[in-house]
Amino acid sequence: MELKNGNDMEQRDGCGCCHKTKERPDKEYRDLIHRLNRIEGQIRGIRGMVERDAYCPEILVQVAAANAALNSFNKVLLANHIRTCVARDIREGKEETIDELVATLQKLMK
Repeated sequence: MELKNGNDMEQRDGCGCCHKTKERPDKEYRDLIHRLNRIEGQIRGIRGMVERDAYCPEILVQVAAANAALNSFNKVLLANHIRTCVARDIREGKEETIDELVATLQKLMK
């Protein structure tokens, strides 16, 4: 399978770690990339503020906004993962997917 970034990789079931991949529908892919582009822009803006010696509270507010955007990205990605990969694996009797989901949620809640 050829991934959208041009890398050739062997197709595997599921998603969530470096050993698995997931082919996303175009709409989901575009939404995630759009969100990441906006977050990247926010981070560049924060860097610019530091370079221009902006007042600390102004920078902190922008960092909080970037953190909120990353949290929102995680929520969307997690919801998509549960609706697709996790639901499919449970229907197929792959109970280990539940353990993987629990481990992922524990990492996210640190």
